[in-house]
Formats: sequence, structure tokens, C-alpha cells
Amino acid sequence: MAHPYENLPATAYWKTGVAEKNPLQLSGLWTPKYQVPMDAPIVTAGSCFAQHIGRALGARGYQWFDAEPAPAWLAPEDAQAYNYGIFSFRTGNIYTARTLLQWLRLAFDEMQDPGEWWHHKGRVYDPLRPAIEPEGFESEAEARASREATLAAIRRAVERAGIFVFTLGLTESWRNAESGLEYAMCPGTLAGTFDPEVHVFHNHRHSDVLADMETTLALLKVKAPELKVLLTVSPVPLTATASGDHVLTATSYSKSVLRGVAGELTQVHDHVDYFPSYEIITHPVFRGMFYAPNQRSVVPEGVEVVMSKFFADQEAAFGPAKGRRGKGAKGGGKAARKLRTAWKEARGDEDVKCEEEMLNAFAR
Repeated sequence: MAHPYENLPATAYWKTGVAEKNPLQLSGLWTPKYQVPMDAPIVTAGSCFAQHIGRALGARGYQWFDAEPAPAWLAPEDAQAYNYGIFSFRTGNIYTARTLLQWLRLAFDEMQDPGEWWHHKGRVYDPLRPAIEPEGFESEAEARASREATLAAIRRAVERAGIFVFTLGLTESWRNAESGLEYAMCPGTLAGTFDPEVHVFHNHRHSDVLADMETTLALLKVKAPELKVLLTVSPVPLTATASGDHVLTATSYSKSVLRGVAGELTQVHDHVDYFPSYEIITHPVFRGMFYAPNQRSVVPEGVEVVMSKFFADQEAAFGPAKGRRGKGAKGGGKAARKLRTAWKEARGDEDVKCEEEMLNAFAR
């Protein structure tokens, strides 16, 4: 009787699947569980690399769903500055699984809002998205109304979406020791005032992230039973670490945990899949060719390779994409057109909004 290793495909062996291939000719890295139809509303959220995915889908005619479009009177460059058309809702980057769960709980009234706002020079900042308004809000009432609009957009996105794409980015976070509220950034960096008695550092363990993602998936299942989830892991290294470790090893820990969780969720849930954009950018076989000289930013060519493999693997599994070809990003008006133009011009990370990048200002 033949043993299992006698009849495996070439992609199952390092020699034939990798070593004998030009890295740019590697294929079959992803066997998708389900087809991504062109007419299914697609929601994107998460770390900064998720912005590339939204742009690529919109540029190909897929229905990237903008649930919180910019006001019609706002110029495209201003819409981007105020974080419209970046993700499917105006949360800014969602770096951790806990923060995603927190946003969903707030949106669906499963969590009480602690009512915390940050003040600086007479302006008000939202601790869940301190960079959303470059100059802050005029009052707490204005900040609260803006957040409520985003929470409504999250509900709308979840209830209408066919596919929810979430990019896991970090394990390190800061939270309020009293309320448990997890912040988008450490207080005192972009806004707010740091208080060591109140603001505590937390580096999520595998079990933490897995539990938060399981709870997230359960909540989404209740609110949108047919919703499919596509996970990715950001290939962008940490800008800075508060763990006490070297930033290189801290990055390895963070990404390893996130990749492990994504893999486990994909094995357990039929409606959850994982796309290996992380491996395509970071694996040694690609010799770092997709990073800019800073060894952190992903160059446009890298994004193009990632997304070309996304579409190629979808077609290999299911044939040409089904569904009515759309006009790209939906519901975004001028901001959505700006989004598609930015992708077509392939200007790379200069158009990617990444709050964590601002921590570089504190490097000595």
C-alpha cells in the first residue's frame, strides 16, 4: 500500500514547490475555501496593510463597501486627511483583535461606553481613534456624535457585507486599568496625557488573541449569519515596542502569535479563510525584495504581487470571478474615486494611513 507522501502534488515538497522555482513564479500558495464574487459587498478593516487590499479590490471592479462615505462637499485630499475612504468605516487602523471586538461590542450595544475623551489645547480627541480628526474635535458632544456615526456605519457594514476582510496587525496595546478600555495608541503619543497609574501596557498572548477572535466571530455570526471572514496578517514590522525586547524579536513574537491564531481559526471554522499576504512579503525566499530601504514599508510592486496571487488563486479554484462587475468602491463618492486613483498610480505607502508610524518621532 502506498504511503501518503507518494502521491502529493509538487507544491507539497520544498524542492519542487520552492527551491526549483523563481520566487516570482511560485503558485498555489493559497487554496481558497470560497469564491469572492464581484457583486458581494466586501468590508475591509484592520492594520494598515488592509488598505492595499481594499484598493486592489475596488480597482478590479469588486464591490469594496464604504459604509461611511465622506460628505459630498469635502475635497478628495481633505477626505483622506480626515480618514474617509481608508477602511470601510472611519475607525482608523484597528491593530489588535481586542480593539476589533471592542468596536463591534460598542456598535451592537453589548458594551457600555466608559465615556473617556482626551483633551489637548482646548480640543477633544477620541481615544479609540485619536488621529481621525487631525486638529481634534471642538467638543465632547461633537466627538461623541462622530463616533456614533462610525458605530452606525459598522452596523451597516456587518449587516450588508458578504465578506469581512480583517488584517491582524499587532499584539502590543495600551489600556485603561480601571475601565479595561483598549486604546488605539498609547496616551500621550498622538493625544491625551500618559498616566502610569491608569494606562497599562499589555502584550496579548496567543490565548488572548484566539479568545477575542472567537468572540468576534460568534458576534458576527449572530448579526450576519451568512457573512464570510477572510483573515490576513500584516507584513509590516512594529514601528516601536514597549515590551522591553528588541523591536526585531518583538515583531517576530507579535506576527507569530497572529499567524498562529489565523491558522487555527481557519482550521476550525468553515466560513473563515486565511490569505497568505504575510508570507508573500516576509518569507526569506523572496529575499526582502518587496520592502522599501527602511525594511518596513511595502513597495507597490510587492502589493501588486500579493494581489495578483489573490486573484490568480481565486480563478484557479473557481474559474473567472462570478457576479456583476461593479464600478469599484461603493458608497464613497469623491473619497472612493480618490482611493481608486491612488491604487492605479501605485504610489505605495505615501497614501497609507498608519498611526503607529508616528511613533518614529520618539526614536532617539
